[in-house]
Amino acid sequence: MRVGDTVRKALKLLRLLPEPLFRRGLAHGVAAAVEHRAALAGLAPATVIDVGAHRGQFSLLAAALFPDAAIHALEPQPEAADAYARLFAGNPRVRLHRVAAAERAGEAVLHLARRSDCSSLLPIGAGQLRFAPDSAPAGTRSVPVATLDGLFPADTIARPCLLKLDVQGGELAALRGAGRLLGAVDHVYAELSFRPLYDGQPLAHELVAHLAAQGFGLAGVGVATRDAAGACVQADLLFRQVASGRVEGGRVDGGSG
Repeated sequence: MRVGDTVRKALKLLRLLPEPLFRRGLAHGVAAAVEHRAALAGLAPATVIDVGAHRGQFSLLAAALFPDAAIHALEPQPEAADAYARLFAGNPRVRLHRVAAAERAGEAVLHLARRSDCSSLLPIGAGQLRFAPDSAPAGTRSVPVATLDGLFPADTIARPCLLKLDVQGGELAALRGAGRLLGAVDHVYAELSFRPLYDGQPLAHELVAHLAAQGFGLAGVGVATRDAAGACVQADLLFRQVASGRVEGGRVDGGSG
């Protein structure tokens, strides 16, 4: 481990220890994603949908920041989902859905990575192996997939709603399966990539364009991840619903006139 990584881990630990909920996470081997705290400052969602929840890193942060919010988490990997369930056992505000988000419901092949939070519905590409060598392929497994529209009818979502997406290149497919739900979403916080890491992965400009067509504008920048040369490879971007009209099927839906 590089000295810089050791220092970052030590600094993060110091940020985690004062919060009882974060200490519970550490006891379960889960470090809350406190690096996203600043990007979410000022939000007060009644519902958080955590797509790509893994072991609960983001959900822990959301539970601390938004103590009255209902949290729905999606995680298809059994081992990670089991860890998530243990971490939030007894918490009535948190519900775990053991599925991956996709454009259509059914079954799909999950490409497993040696570092499980890098697993994806897309094949792990050469770009990812260069960027994160510890995410080498570790086999495949079939997992259930669902659309966000199918899981969360828009008229059942308490607002404001925050939709978080971190699914290793599958963000656009998840959004395409959320055409109706997005009408009830106030903020989207998504990890976008500026270079292909997974085979067939849509890049940042495609997700920005899709969200713009759905009435969302860029509202903030969260964590940026850089390669060894200092170039930005990924960033977590915050989008806010800014328009009631949305482009759907080639026409604007929801406008007046």
